[in-house]
Amino acid sequence: MEGWDPQNPILPEVGKLCRSQSEYLDQHFKTQKDVSSSSTSSCLLSEWTKHCSDYDNRLLHLRTTLMDRTLSWISSSFRAKASLSNLNLTLSASSQYGTALKRLLGEDLRLLALQLYRIHFIRQYVETALRLEALVGDLEDVVFSSGNHRPGNMFTKFSTLLTSQDFGVKEERLLKAIKAMNDIEEIIVNVEKSQQWHNLLKSVDHRVDKTLAVLRPEALAEHRALLASFGWPPKLLASKVESRGLSKLLNPLLLMHGDEKKSYAQSFHVLCALQQLHSRREARKFKTLGQKECEIQLWAIDELVSPLAVRMEYHFVKWAEQPEFMFALVYRVTRDFMEGVSDILQPLIDAARLTSYSVNEAWVSAMVHILSGFLTKNVFPVLAERYEEKDMKLEVISLWLHLVDLIVAFDKQMLSLLRYETCLLFPDAQRRGISVLIVFCDRPDWLKNWAKMELKDGWKKLKAVLKDAKAWQIDDKHRVDFDVSTICETFLLSSREAHKAPFVAESALKFAQEMIDRCQTLPVILARAKFVRSTVARFFWYFSNVLLLHCRNAELSPEELDGNSLVRACESINAARYVESKLQEWSDDASFLEMKIAENNSNMEEQHQGFYDDGFFEEEIKCFAELETNWLMEIVAVLLRQFENLTLEYNHTEDSNAFIEALQSLKNQLHVLKKNLNGKDFLDLWRSVADGLDHFICGSILGGDVKFSKKQSNEFGTDMQALFLVFQPFCARPEAFFPCIRDILKLLAMGGEEVKHLLVGKKSEKYMQSYGISHLRFDQVEKTLRKLKF
Repeated sequence: MEGWDPQNPILPEVGKLCRSQSEYLDQHFKTQKDVSSSSTSSCLLSEWTKHCSDYDNRLLHLRTTLMDRTLSWISSSFRAKASLSNLNLTLSASSQYGTALKRLLGEDLRLLALQLYRIHFIRQYVETALRLEALVGDLEDVVFSSGNHRPGNMFTKFSTLLTSQDFGVKEERLLKAIKAMNDIEEIIVNVEKSQQWHNLLKSVDHRVDKTLAVLRPEALAEHRALLASFGWPPKLLASKVESRGLSKLLNPLLLMHGDEKKSYAQSFHVLCALQQLHSRREARKFKTLGQKECEIQLWAIDELVSPLAVRMEYHFVKWAEQPEFMFALVYRVTRDFMEGVSDILQPLIDAARLTSYSVNEAWVSAMVHILSGFLTKNVFPVLAERYEEKDMKLEVISLWLHLVDLIVAFDKQMLSLLRYETCLLFPDAQRRGISVLIVFCDRPDWLKNWAKMELKDGWKKLKAVLKDAKAWQIDDKHRVDFDVSTICETFLLSSREAHKAPFVAESALKFAQEMIDRCQTLPVILARAKFVRSTVARFFWYFSNVLLLHCRNAELSPEELDGNSLVRACESINAARYVESKLQEWSDDASFLEMKIAENNSNMEEQHQGFYDDGFFEEEIKCFAELETNWLMEIVAVLLRQFENLTLEYNHTEDSNAFIEALQSLKNQLHVLKKNLNGKDFLDLWRSVADGLDHFICGSILGGDVKFSKKQSNEFGTDMQALFLVFQPFCARPEAFFPCIRDILKLLAMGGEEVKHLLVGKKSEKYMQSYGISHLRFDQVEKTLRKLKF
């Protein structure tokens, strides 16, 4: 008893007894008489004595059992140890047999491990198969054994008006089936991660697909019946005509109330759950990695649009010769019903946890699909067939391009309805369903025909511009004199006027931009890239040939070089420079970078390593840059040859009049070029002319037989100062661009002692630099000094 000390027989205080002890004493000693009664005390003593004896016997039994089991374990341990020792001694005694025995034991252990793993594998397979069989069986029971209906009569129940009770039962059954399929999908996904039980999974997928083939039509049929019950689809053409146009169409979705609204929400939820399951299964089957591209199309939205499509196509057929009415009707229906669709369906989508879906995107995409589907089936095939007939080509091109104009305008209108939606932040995966131009993405032959028509139309427009007398005109207000103080601003070329480009260059860029804009809503990037390659890129190749022909017609010749020839060449060079700069801007744009990446990915194995560094219009840019460089060098060469022809007499007789005449002619030509050539190219041109004159005059002196007296040296210095003055308007220190002439002037100004020291000194660059000579070799220095007469 707790609280009792055998060494101290005095009973504890009442307050120190536990509750069970107090209750025990109260039970046996109810009165004072019971305490003093010897019979009661004797009975209790005998009872307690018996309990103590029983506990002692039990304790002794436990000790005996523990001792026996301990001895047995020790004995077994000793026997096992002895057996292992004997086995080891036996194996050690006979190495040959020991090795074989060890190998045998090792092989047996390996086989034993394999058998254990096989048993575990079979057990795991059986458990999984039984679990899947149970789930699939329950699913089939729910779907094919619902109530008293046979599978063959599955759809007969939708032909009558749905009651609220029937509807609830059907919804519950569909949701139960969807939940079962989700559970099955969870198991399949886990099995695919750890095992390769293809036959099992294939069998389960087949049975689940068979079930889905029943559930989906059932759910869709039920949803259609609901839509029809509250008047969907509505009338597309209102009967009331107001002064400002047709009255707004009534939306039955906004007229739902009570049980109708509740039933529609439940049916919508079932369709969304079924679509989620379907998408999940498709993603697994196709081994989709990472985040799967979100589908804009919702089954519930498709069910809204399908009956609308039937009614619309009735009107489309009547408007085959007036396609603008088709686009107007689709846009009007999309816009008028969009508010109701958004207000009613978006909360349902959010409740279904379809976080990556937007009802407005799905609605607009589905409506666009109606029109694109009709055009694909009934309009473009006819136009494509007639395009092959030579007599009909012009008419077909006109109709085709008019239709594309309508499509481009329509796409912009439809995208404007989604201006506040996030879909425009995503690339083509989400924009794919929001463009009627999708008809060209799946038909490369139509895309090719369209590109040919656009190129032909653009070239036709450009030829009309070229016939205008003002096509090659440059704005007079930008033909300003070259000012050294504003030289930096002159080279910051941005606009056509800054480039001094003719109007034809602006027109060419405008027509190219129109082609680009017309394909901007092409949903597939690679298709868009192919279209731009076939139209814009080829158009600029044609335009480069126009510029080249314009330059050749200038007929630059050193014998008959006039201002008009130089102006014609400048017009082409300025146009090429301007187009080149614009093409570089376009290549740096994000849309063209996307197209370039798409091309790289599609031609990965065929392209060389440096392909990724090029811009989209890299080849076209090189073409225009080459045209500029070639004709700048042609102008430089003509100017230098003319200068050489005019200074032939000066080189032989030192007649300054001939040299001054050549300088005057050069000055006039440079003035014409400065006035008509863009600042960047003119900078390269006059520096190239200066460099050419520097080498020409230096070579004339070194190769001639003229001797320089003091007077002749001064006259030569004066002539060179006149040469420097020709280039004075273009820089602050023109002599810096004539290094060889500057060294010759230093040599001609030397005295006799300096000449002597320089000739007998070290023949090294460092030694010549001490005299200020840095651009002539020693043999050239020596040849020049020996021409001096003292």
